[in-house]
Amino acid sequence: MKAFVFPGQGSQYCGMGRDIFEAFPAVKELMRKADEILGFSISNIMFTGSEEELRQTRYTQPAIFLHSIAIASLLDSEGVAMTAGHSLGEYSALCFAGAISFDDAMRIVARRGELMQNAGQQNPGTMAALIGMQDSAVENLLAEASSAGVVQAANFNSPGQVVISGDVAAVKKAIELAPSHGARMAKELVVSGAFHSPLMKPAEEQLAAALENVEIRDSRIPVCMNAVAMPVTAAPEIRKNLIMQLTSPVLWTQSIESMVGNGIREFIEIGPQKVLQGLIKRIDKSVTGSGIDTAEDIRRFI
Repeated sequence: MKAFVFPGQGSQYCGMGRDIFEAFPAVKELMRKADEILGFSISNIMFTGSEEELRQTRYTQPAIFLHSIAIASLLDSEGVAMTAGHSLGEYSALCFAGAISFDDAMRIVARRGELMQNAGQQNPGTMAALIGMQDSAVENLLAEASSAGVVQAANFNSPGQVVISGDVAAVKKAIELAPSHGARMAKELVVSGAFHSPLMKPAEEQLAAALENVEIRDSRIPVCMNAVAMPVTAAPEIRKNLIMQLTSPVLWTQSIESMVGNGIREFIEIGPQKVLQGLIKRIDKSVTGSGIDTAEDIRRFI
């Protein structure tokens, strides 16, 4: 059985989506529609924007979502047994699975990006990647570092690769202490906020209010959701998990393990770059992984 998986923030690159825009009339139409919905040209930012511009959360999120859905719209979903997305990518997965319409998803993703950027300015924080630590060692490290402020695991990306998030002082303390807890590397990330931590609480509350105006339907295929690492199809659960996701850790390792446990043997990453393919290979070497990012990839897959 196969699953489509959708990347999150950090996968963006300058010029993303331009070749598929030029190669497929349906994508051209979809991207024009996105520009109209947003009231600004996200396609222009994708094609010609600077790295700095694309790194702004309010642009990054709609850009990656649009790139992923533009590709997915060209693919035959026959035989796709499950889907999942990493953080922002969860919205791509839900749109693909029919739980949220393209128009609503485009609006809510843009709103989410704005809210997260604003929350990062309101409650300044940072994130760091820890390499080579067991999850239990990460817990001990965070317990010690929390004397300096709020800090928690934000992403369980793969075994031995965990991202932490929180107050600047607490994250910096965790980086200092990490080698004594067994980390091979601890590195601060270039981000505009402490995503997937309690510092995103203002964004969580406003996102919940925004989601009240969005119709969420039961999904056609199960979506393995970040906050619970379990396949979900029921609309009320989808809504609850989307709200929880902003302040909860992304349980990516656990989600992939859950999907493999449910019979998935092939993972296809839909969207920019190859980040998830690398993570999945580290989580379970027995499964196969590939990706679709460019017009050439789409032609090969079709």
